[in-house]
Amino acid sequence: MTRSVAMRYALRSLRRNLRRSLVSVVGVALGVGIGLVALSWIRGEETMTINAAAGGGVGHLRIAPEGWLDRREDALRLEGWEALLQDVRAIEGVAVATPRSRVGGLLGLGTRSTHVTLTGVDAATEQLALRYVQEVTDGRYLEPDERGVVVLGRTHARRLGAELDDELVVTTVDADGEMQSQLLIVVGIVQTGSRDVDATIAHVALADVALLSGRAGAAEITILADDVYDRAALQERIAPLVSSPNKLLTWLQVSPELAMGLESDGAFLDMAVAIVLLVVLLGVASAQLTGVLQRRKEFAVLAAIGMRGASLVRIVLIEGVALGVLSACAALAWTAPLVWRLDDVGVDLGSVMASEDEGWALGGVLFDPIFHPDFGPWMFPMALLLAMIATVTASLYPAWFAARTDPANALRVDR
Repeated sequence: MTRSVAMRYALRSLRRNLRRSLVSVVGVALGVGIGLVALSWIRGEETMTINAAAGGGVGHLRIAPEGWLDRREDALRLEGWEALLQDVRAIEGVAVATPRSRVGGLLGLGTRSTHVTLTGVDAATEQLALRYVQEVTDGRYLEPDERGVVVLGRTHARRLGAELDDELVVTTVDADGEMQSQLLIVVGIVQTGSRDVDATIAHVALADVALLSGRAGAAEITILADDVYDRAALQERIAPLVSSPNKLLTWLQVSPELAMGLESDGAFLDMAVAIVLLVVLLGVASAQLTGVLQRRKEFAVLAAIGMRGASLVRIVLIEGVALGVLSACAALAWTAPLVWRLDDVGVDLGSVMASEDEGWALGGVLFDPIFHPDFGPWMFPMALLLAMIATVTASLYPAWFAARTDPANALRVDR
């Protein structure tokens, strides 16, 4: 039997047994659709985590001094950072690259004091890189080349009782072990919704940190990509620019706790998708095998007139492929509008993520309570792939069973 004849026979068989075919399509479409929704949730969670980390100060990529990854010391500085920063900003796909440096000290107002880590920033680019300071609750953000001013998180402001235009005194220990002090005027107060995140915000000029720490230059260059899914290609373009004693790091290396959380959640959802597909696979295999058993005499007649076992296998597999295509279309018909709507509107997880007055923060990163599952062109080939795995794999044993049909036994009439 030629392939074209086998295909016509298989399609005619599906039409003859329309009820069984529709039941198989509906079952597979339901399972594949659930798998697509789960995968869209996985991709959405990955995108949310990466964007939260990137916009929360981690960045998609970071250039840091060698040894920083092991020691996490604020005293380390980049070599040749100014030229490197300009080169990185010229790379295609870089949305923003901003330098930072840090120094720990004691911040005081009157009789109150609190420990603080001052972050030296480039005022022209920091608001583009860190979403927490894009909107200043009270006052304003730093201006380029401005010295002697500070933008505080609400946590520090409450501890000190500080308000706008208050004069704070910061005291640090420089590289030579000498005490350094500077007067800082509060020009802005930021409230993110998380006390922990607010406690990380104390922004001053890079030059102020250089004076207080006795160490000039930047401790890191944080890089955000134009396209979150272009991170690997962007890393390859930037890597040749970075040489010892500097090192290029990914967000996974900078924030391992977020990477571990994403990996564990992804493994759990992957297992859930696998279980769903296994259930669908068993259901389709059962339906296919039942159909083959009901058609034993039909296959026996075909074998009796000379059809080889390979042709019988081909017929059953073609039926599986046809069911897979129809199931993929049916799965997309009910999941694509649903996922698109969820992606467009978002799912509010605020009630389960955090209380009304405290945001959900992990590893110093504040997550947006509005979650968006991922909707995109990837759903179409994925639906077809999942449906084919379910239907074709489930058709293998029934196909083998059909090929081993004995015409004499199948056509025997019991008395």
